[in-house]
Amino acid sequence: MVARFPVSLRWFGGLLRASSSPRRRGVSAMAGGGEEAQLGGFLEYMDMLRNYERSGVPRGAGTDSDDGFDLGRMRRLLRRLGDPHTHYPSVHIAGTKGKGSTAAFLSNIMREQGYNVGCYSSPHLLTIRERISVGQHGGPVSAASLRDLFDLAKEAIDESIESENGSLTHFEVFTALSFLLFSRENVDVAIVEAGLGGARDATNVIRNSELAAAVISTVGKEHLAALGGSLQSIAVAKSGIIKEGRPVVIGGPFSTDIEQIIRDRAFLTQSPVISACDTGVRSITRCIGRDYAKPYQSCDIVVKISGNMPLSVELHDVKLQLLGGHQRQNAVTASCTALCLRELGWNVSDASIRAGLEKTQLPGRSQFLTQDEASVLGLDGASTILIDGAHTEASAKALSDVIKTVEPEGPVAVIVGMASDKEHLAFAAQLLSGRRPDVVLLTETGIAGGTARSMPASSLRDIWTGAALGQGIECVDIGAIAGNKAPNVNIDHLAPAAGTDKPAPMLIGCGAAPFSRDLMKAASRLLRRAVGGGAARGGLICVTGSMHMVASVLQQLEQ
Repeated sequence: MVARFPVSLRWFGGLLRASSSPRRRGVSAMAGGGEEAQLGGFLEYMDMLRNYERSGVPRGAGTDSDDGFDLGRMRRLLRRLGDPHTHYPSVHIAGTKGKGSTAAFLSNIMREQGYNVGCYSSPHLLTIRERISVGQHGGPVSAASLRDLFDLAKEAIDESIESENGSLTHFEVFTALSFLLFSRENVDVAIVEAGLGGARDATNVIRNSELAAAVISTVGKEHLAALGGSLQSIAVAKSGIIKEGRPVVIGGPFSTDIEQIIRDRAFLTQSPVISACDTGVRSITRCIGRDYAKPYQSCDIVVKISGNMPLSVELHDVKLQLLGGHQRQNAVTASCTALCLRELGWNVSDASIRAGLEKTQLPGRSQFLTQDEASVLGLDGASTILIDGAHTEASAKALSDVIKTVEPEGPVAVIVGMASDKEHLAFAAQLLSGRRPDVVLLTETGIAGGTARSMPASSLRDIWTGAALGQGIECVDIGAIAGNKAPNVNIDHLAPAAGTDKPAPMLIGCGAAPFSRDLMKAASRLLRRAVGGGAARGGLICVTGSMHMVASVLQQLEQ
């Protein structure tokens, strides 16, 4: 067992007490069911707090400037709770994309080794409890455990909200509760995913004395306004999680100027840098296989890095359930982080790295539904259903690669709903540049329980039509779709004529809001009519554009 960081278990006024058996407290392995009812007034309390996921993040809020979030109020809240984040070592992960997958891979690696792991991530799909997991199973924290924690901490939280004139946010309070739970459960390590940027994110209260390693997965254009308006300012914000003398693992690949910003920060803090794109790192996908009809990618991952922190592992035929080259790179980043921890004195075996990588699966990340799940949605099983929360240009490119891999020739329908503050044209262009969809249906979905950030379906249709024309793709506007019926227009003549290589025009239309399973049924019918095939040619239906779209599908499965 690795040597623990020295800590002082200080509790505010005796209000919070460490459990006499911290590793066996109730944490549920599954979300859903009737557990949410056990949360009592917790959800209502949280709903009264300012929620930037619902309303959108203010300009400059994630920058390390006068416009940035005030980390002081987060520190003051944690002080009232006994500074729980100082009671265990943490791995802090930031990045535009990939940080959630990297956190999941790393958490499972450490669990396989037998460590008591706490993991904090965002956003959630079906229940806020998904954001916190504790123990060796990796499931959402139980409603009872979260309710009891809130009951204990509520007085201190109330005092903080009053003293901060109501400025504490939903994310800040929930982050503090996660840190408190990790302390009470006496975790060996916490894997903490930053919410926005890094430097001014509420999670960035972790000091170098508690930081085991920092990880920066990628740097992309998401949240440009909130993070300073450029890729360079985003890189500066994310590099703010690097702490004095603590190693930083960088995922990438990064452009030269972006990587230099991160390395400059590491140089100033005298932090060793481990790159998952080092010349001594090699990873390839050998083939795509299927296990009970679900695809996986068989990969080789070899790390042989020399220098001040030598890292080495050689893994062949690793079966990753998360598909795509981007997920293979996330697995490499997590492996490098695990090897970094091993070099720091943690017990991490090659076998645990392999097992942790292979066991990792995340809802909404290139998730293929089973035939039983498709049946619940009212589909006959002829179509493959893929749900993916892609919502940036880079993630659209990754999704396009997955579609091309699993459906290289068959018909494809894409159902898209997005938040209003995303790069809609770039997203559309990436998906259209790969396996060209036969059908595109645009819809709307709630964002974090509200509609303020939802992009109108009609606006998305205009953007996708423009993107298609820009790529020379002929498309036909089939108008609005009501219920699960195909549109009341004649599209049968649009199917490709026998013996011709010319593709049929791409069909594009709007679904009724909010998104429902009816739109998936309509997409299935349209696919068959558009390609002139029967039930045996169901093709692939992909629901994407937002994690909230993914949540809508999963909620349909729960009903």
